[in-house]
Amino acid sequence: MGVPAVPVQSDGAHKIMNCVAGAAALAAFALFAAGAPVARSEEPTSPPAKSACHRSAFRVVIDVGHTIDSPGADSARGVPEYQFNLALAGVIKDKLVEAGFDNTVRLITTTKHMAGLLERPARANAMHADLFVAIHHDSVPNNLIESWEYEGQKHQFSDRFSGYSIFVSPENGDYQGSLSFGHLLGMALQARGLHYTPHYTLPVMGRHRRLLVDAEAGVYRFDLLVVLRETRMPAVLLEAGSIVNRHDELVLATAGRRALVADAVTAAVDEFCEARTKPAPTAAAPPRPKPAALVR
Repeated sequence: MGVPAVPVQSDGAHKIMNCVAGAAALAAFALFAAGAPVARSEEPTSPPAKSACHRSAFRVVIDVGHTIDSPGADSARGVPEYQFNLALAGVIKDKLVEAGFDNTVRLITTTKHMAGLLERPARANAMHADLFVAIHHDSVPNNLIESWEYEGQKHQFSDRFSGYSIFVSPENGDYQGSLSFGHLLGMALQARGLHYTPHYTLPVMGRHRRLLVDAEAGVYRFDLLVVLRETRMPAVLLEAGSIVNRHDELVLATAGRRALVADAVTAAVDEFCEARTKPAPTAAAPPRPKPAALVR
């Protein structure tokens, strides 16, 4: 058989085809240079997990320890503990509200002595609070106190101990919840460079000696604290630091330290709220029995 003839294109036809191909290539380059979307393979991304904590519904009571007429211990330079407590509690409340816990209450009382102590948990219970945090600053027993002079005035101090401490009571309405929040708070404080004081375990503390129930986070057991014993919700008392320690007193009075403690409290509250409101895992269904004919 003969080979079929192949039509031969003229020079003019070749030029036309080359121009068309060139124009197509230029158009493709222009689209690329203009940022036209290019198809590419991507891994599917999961949406961020939704928080189980309803912050605006979670009520935290920040209790200001002592009163203006019964101000607690004096610092190494003569500043009443109540002033430290009031200032720190205000910063903590503001941080919590800023984080979305807008039902937070700073609890201030003026009633003295035992009636005032009983008033605090009664008000928190009436609010149906979800968490109670009492704010205090620490001192030491009289047998550990020394004297010094500051600005022409005699004051008392003890530089022997430094650090925070957290207290819980097994008489509280939710002791396990109190332990859980105390642990979260201690770890949050440590994550920000703070440490707890171990001196409550020492014999030198006498009747003020306490059982350390969480050695990792710095949580002590204090059975008879009224504000912890009478509250129905989880409750802790935070001693933010020792104001009779001459160095620590100055640090505890700074805006930076108050903000740092407030950040730790807020982080612990957020994590605690998340854990408390997370639905319990569904129990796995029991295995279905095989039909009698298939049992071997």
